[in-house]
Amino acid sequence: MITSELSVLQDASNDSGQVEGVGLGLSEMEDHDGKGKKKRGRPGRPPTANKKPRKSIEKSPMAPPRGRKPNGMAQHNGDSDPVTLFEVVKLGKSAMQSVVDDWIESYKQDRDIALLDLINFFIQCSGCKGTVRIEMFRNMQNAEIIRKMTEEFDEDSGDYPLTMPGPLWKKFRYNFCEFIGVLIRQCQYSIIYDEYMMDTVISLLTGLSDSQVRAFRHTSTLAAMKLMTALVNVALNLSIHQDNTQRQYEAERNKMVGKRANDKLELLLQKRKELQENQDEIENMMNSIFKGIFVHRYRDAIAEIRAICIEEIGVWMKMYSDAFLNDSYLKYVGWTLHDRQGEVRLKCLKALQNLYTNRELFPKLELFTNRFKDRIVSMTLDKEYDVAVEAIRLVTLILQGSEDALSNEDCENVYHLVYSAHRPVAVAAGEFLHRKLFSRHDPQAEEALAKRRGRSSPNGNLIRMLVLFFLESELHEHAAYLVDSLWDSSQELLKDWECMTELLLEEPVQGEEVLSDRQESALIELTVCTIRQAAEAHPPVGRGTGKRVLTAKERKTQIDDKNKLTEHFIMALPMLLSKYQTDSEKVANLLQIPQYFDLDMYSAGRMEKHLDALLKQIKFVVEKHTETDVLEACSKTYSILCSEEYTIMNRVDIARSQLIDEMADRFGHSVEDLLQEGEEADDDDIYNVLATLKRLTAFHNAHDLTRWDLFGNCYRLLKTGIEQGSMPEQIAVQALQCSHYSILWQLVKITDGSPSKDDLLALRRTVKSFLAVCQQCLSNVNTPVKEQAFMLLCDLLMIFSHQLTTGSREGLQPLVFNPDSTLQNELLNFILDHVFIDQDDENQSIEGDEEDEANKIEALHKRRNLLAAFSKLIIYDIVDMPAAADIFKHYMKYYNDYGDIIKETLSKTRQTDKILCAKTLILSLQQLFNELLQEQGPNLDRTSSHVSGIKELARRFALTFGLDQIKTREAVATLHKDGIDFAFKYQNSKGPEYPPANLAFLEVLSEFSSKLLRQDKKTVHAYLEKFLTDQMMERREDVWLPLISYRNSLLMGGDEDRMSVTSGSSSSKAGSVRSKKGRPPLHKKRIEEENVEGSWLTRHDALQTPGALKAPQLTSTVLRENSRQAPEHVPDQDPEPSSESDYVHNPQMQISWLGQQKLDEVSRKDRTSMGYMKARSGGVRQTVRGLMEDDAEPIFEDVMMSSRGQLEDMNEEFDDTMVIDLPPSRNRRERAELRPDFFDSAAMIEDESGFTMPMF
Repeated sequence: MITSELSVLQDASNDSGQVEGVGLGLSEMEDHDGKGKKKRGRPGRPPTANKKPRKSIEKSPMAPPRGRKPNGMAQHNGDSDPVTLFEVVKLGKSAMQSVVDDWIESYKQDRDIALLDLINFFIQCSGCKGTVRIEMFRNMQNAEIIRKMTEEFDEDSGDYPLTMPGPLWKKFRYNFCEFIGVLIRQCQYSIIYDEYMMDTVISLLTGLSDSQVRAFRHTSTLAAMKLMTALVNVALNLSIHQDNTQRQYEAERNKMVGKRANDKLELLLQKRKELQENQDEIENMMNSIFKGIFVHRYRDAIAEIRAICIEEIGVWMKMYSDAFLNDSYLKYVGWTLHDRQGEVRLKCLKALQNLYTNRELFPKLELFTNRFKDRIVSMTLDKEYDVAVEAIRLVTLILQGSEDALSNEDCENVYHLVYSAHRPVAVAAGEFLHRKLFSRHDPQAEEALAKRRGRSSPNGNLIRMLVLFFLESELHEHAAYLVDSLWDSSQELLKDWECMTELLLEEPVQGEEVLSDRQESALIELTVCTIRQAAEAHPPVGRGTGKRVLTAKERKTQIDDKNKLTEHFIMALPMLLSKYQTDSEKVANLLQIPQYFDLDMYSAGRMEKHLDALLKQIKFVVEKHTETDVLEACSKTYSILCSEEYTIMNRVDIARSQLIDEMADRFGHSVEDLLQEGEEADDDDIYNVLATLKRLTAFHNAHDLTRWDLFGNCYRLLKTGIEQGSMPEQIAVQALQCSHYSILWQLVKITDGSPSKDDLLALRRTVKSFLAVCQQCLSNVNTPVKEQAFMLLCDLLMIFSHQLTTGSREGLQPLVFNPDSTLQNELLNFILDHVFIDQDDENQSIEGDEEDEANKIEALHKRRNLLAAFSKLIIYDIVDMPAAADIFKHYMKYYNDYGDIIKETLSKTRQTDKILCAKTLILSLQQLFNELLQEQGPNLDRTSSHVSGIKELARRFALTFGLDQIKTREAVATLHKDGIDFAFKYQNSKGPEYPPANLAFLEVLSEFSSKLLRQDKKTVHAYLEKFLTDQMMERREDVWLPLISYRNSLLMGGDEDRMSVTSGSSSSKAGSVRSKKGRPPLHKKRIEEENVEGSWLTRHDALQTPGALKAPQLTSTVLRENSRQAPEHVPDQDPEPSSESDYVHNPQMQISWLGQQKLDEVSRKDRTSMGYMKARSGGVRQTVRGLMEDDAEPIFEDVMMSSRGQLEDMNEEFDDTMVIDLPPSRNRRERAELRPDFFDSAAMIEDESGFTMPMF
């Protein structure tokens, strides 16, 4: 038996005993390949005891090769460049059989040279640049050669042929596998039995697979597994030949003595003996590969290697089931189902699918199914969708093989996956559901039963079962998902609209149960979903990435289905509406069907009478119902039927006009009655107005009803309600909505045509009056009215804003409305009163409701819509940006509810105007600070949670400025200026020796100091000192700590260098240690710093943010005079486009604030800096640093994340580390210790105990 300790080559002295006559010659290969049919295999048996053991000579030196060139390269014809076997296989230009035949010819001439070529082929396929040469071949053992080859790897790249991308290397992998298979096939009759070639190859691959170099291990494992697959095929052929020979022998021996041919019997006996010896040889080889390579590599640390092993063992079990399909081999697949890598789990499932597809193999799989069924079912919920899909398919195959194999609980675990958002998972679950519940077991008997009952379709019971399944799943909003899941497997059932209609319209016959009301509603919903799926031919929203282009076959199927459903429902829909006309839910669903019709069929098929019947039923539904869903469905149906492209438009338009005439006339009279009666109006009068108004509003949404002048009556209702305060809220809400639609339809007419000035003025008066009414409604006592008025105000201000005139529409300028400050304040106050409120306060009125949680979610969605509507006005510069300060200040408190909206608003406003956005941010912080002062008084507790919350909000705001300090330079500087002005705005009433009232705000402002460029810190510091007296700079009491902290943040390099406010100690040493890296030359630092500062000093034109400036080099944090200012170092800078408006809002302003401060700085720098340093000399001694800390935040830090979340994301970012290939281990024990165990320890014990079992 071959072991893993075999050497690469056997001694030459053993070569003389080559087997001759046992196999057939090379020229007879084709004849033997064609013989024998793989009907079955022979059960395995252990090797015979008297079998001659295969030689193992790992410990002896290799035999000297004969006729071998030292470089180990094969020469072709002597007149061409050397071409290695690796290059030939990689290019794949020659047929693989001819390549193998050439190698066999060379092996016959000199097998040592041929084997050395094969050895180098495997070495080079691993990506190793080395070559096994003649000296190594002669004097070194297997392990030494592999160790030597390990040193020849290219250390610059971790890639090797099997992992390299591109079509060339993908083809190489295929050619590599094919070469091994063809090699064994061509050698299967003689060469593989010479106890030389296979010993060499198996020993080499075993040694390489034991290496800790990934490339060697991966390549050799793939080669060994493909080699094993080829040997399994050879063993199967031998088994078939043995069975045929045995049958021939038995047939000949059973003949009468006179007719028996003894020579033939002897020949058959000799042939059987030879086949048995060959079988033993093959068994020996396969045992060596399996025990020496597979049992170690199937749990390798590399997922690709594990996947190769599992894929190939699946091939062996399917190819030679008599030998391999038993628990001794199935256990490896079962254990690997728990692998942590989805790729390996996927290979396990596919290998099992190939086995379960064959019904004849089920008895052999019964024990495995019982043992691992629970794991397979649980894998249907695998986190990787590809694995989940294959697990569901495998469960379906198990179901097909045995109905009793799966319990009801197992099936239910798969059932609910039909509602998965991932379509492949849902479709696979739909196939399982179809096999289990919706497949007809006896179609002929069921069709006969349906005919006896008078049904045209035998699918009635299956449709009933589908309805019951849908109802029991209790996911009524997901009918479209259920239909889509079953569409591929149950189309015949789902397209049986005749049967569905029969169940809904006809009375149940004998033996059928009556459909309940819930079942009828569910069946109608499912029917509509099947119609949509057939007509649109794409998955519902939420499944798939979008509409894909249909193939010609799919397009034809779609057209046929649309014609079929149109022909059927043109006649059936009026009857369905007539039966269910009083049920709003059923009618709303049924009215969705006409949008999927081929409406040309009405005229082409002369079915106008059915159209009239449909219009009659729709009119009756409109008059019968006031529910919004039903009315909108009717309105949409009229809109579809009135399309100008269809000839039925005139007929439908007449019917629609008659309906609107009646409703408008009724509305006018009911409004008059209601207004005349005033407060004495009864419920009937209110109901008449409200019901008619709901119908007209629903129709006005999709139809132009301006010629009925609905705006006038609606406006009268609103004005009366405002004046008298007694209008019912539902009437007010509907009147507001109807008026809004009327204005929009008037705008559509004007924009589509050529309006006169009178038309524009008339529309302007209408809009102005309606805006005034909406503004007055904001103070209404009814919340629904206020919310409706607010949303319509925001929408109309957006529509009639300055953007109305864009796109060559300057003529619409009279229609532009700009909200005045009063309206802006009212809108803002509405947001503060109705959006930024506690959830519990909002829902006190519905606290006793059973659906309290659902109501809370609905209320939150409504508040989010209100905030988004107002935020759009800020983003598009309709409402002044400072109004956003009241929104930004709630960012932290309401982050979970509105964080995404506020963040997007902040981002968009910054794109509009960086400086004004910065002013708005600091204003929001000032508002919070003022609110805190009003609550706690002038003596703030700086350690309180309220102060910490303001500082945290400032830190989040600072992070939003990003990494590019050049782009945000002016904005950040302006923010600091406003903050300083606010801090010193009010002097302390007790006297100048006490700190200003807002001095504590500087501690909040210091959160933005890291966003200042170093030279801008000096400028801001100089501006700060305008407000300081010598007495202030000398104070060290706690109340002055915010000033000390802020000044430190301006004088030091960044946050890490600021003096701790709470402890008064200096910052940690971490910053100074980090700052030693990358120190530039001193003279270069100073020149570059002076260049940047000079660019600000010399700029006296309109403000422009430098766009081409590079970030300044890191420089000393100690203030010093720029005595060596050199004009020739001032660079010409290209201004950033469109930056003039970012800061200059005053037309008279011609110089930036930073530039002005630079000009004033020189005259006072000596006094301020020296005074401060002198004052500090008695306190904390400042260490001079030669490098400023770069305080930019990490790129992956999200301003919406907490600090802990940042750290978690950083850990996740670097969790997937590269695998390090260690040097080769000295023995297998080291390798076993390094190899992780991915499986159950108990299973491993069982594994070890199973290694002694024979293979056959």
